[in-house]
Amino acid sequence: MGIVGKEKCLDDCAEFSCGAQVMVATTDMLHRSTDFVPGMTDWQAGWMSAAVTLSDIASMGAAPKFLLIAVGLDDWKSLEGVMQGAKDCCTQFGAEIIGGDIDHHGELTVVTTGLGLVDRRDIVRRTGVWPGDLVCITGTPGQAQAWLDGYPQFEKFLFEPQPRVTEGQVLGKAGVSAMMDDSDGIALSLYDLMSVNDWGFAIDSAKLPLPAGIPAEHARELALYGGGDYELIFTIAPEKFPVPGVNATVIGEVVRTKTVTVDKEPLEKRGYQHRWE
Repeated sequence: MGIVGKEKCLDDCAEFSCGAQVMVATTDMLHRSTDFVPGMTDWQAGWMSAAVTLSDIASMGAAPKFLLIAVGLDDWKSLEGVMQGAKDCCTQFGAEIIGGDIDHHGELTVVTTGLGLVDRRDIVRRTGVWPGDLVCITGTPGQAQAWLDGYPQFEKFLFEPQPRVTEGQVLGKAGVSAMMDDSDGIALSLYDLMSVNDWGFAIDSAKLPLPAGIPAEHARELALYGGGDYELIFTIAPEKFPVPGVNATVIGEVVRTKTVTVDKEPLEKRGYQHRWE
């Protein structure tokens, strides 16, 4: 960040002018040892690699258009499955793979670079929250982490994440004040948002949508701190909510005190861990 400049590292994507629109660009790197869990197929590794990048584009309110993919292989037989998974994900969410690279590597490693487009008036950044705004989350957080914690019914949420591409564009057009994906969990996402804004957040745990079939206290823990879901967490003026076509839940509000609390107590700053040891 010190070399590139903090102002270029504030959002999920870089952005630059593209005629009447803004092009957003983002890159992700995933590894077998830290991201592709045991039991995941090559196809699922490819799907996940594309999905995490498309999610960054969605969080800016943009439509994904193109993906570049570089695959480092410890076994050449993995290539077809990885590429097919990435292609299937792109096709489902309106993007196209336009190139990439292949090389030998000590473990399966996939680097994806995504490009998207959004009208200038609809782009959403992490900055822009205002006291009194609602804090909202799409879907149900904590389901991917639930699989890691031993609930096998949630496997698909971790192995085949669904980027909220349509929802991101609808929310951008609806005028949300700030947005990012919650890939590292709600708690860390709120601290990330607070770091680039002048205000804080107060969360009401009773309003959190919880993974089904899990004891309430554990489900609350998963919802707050579990990652890997790729839902969208956003802030919006009360008069603009709900947003038609978006399944989202109000979980709190923006407050003038620069703190993050849950049920009026400080929210612990922790979340998704990128390791399996």
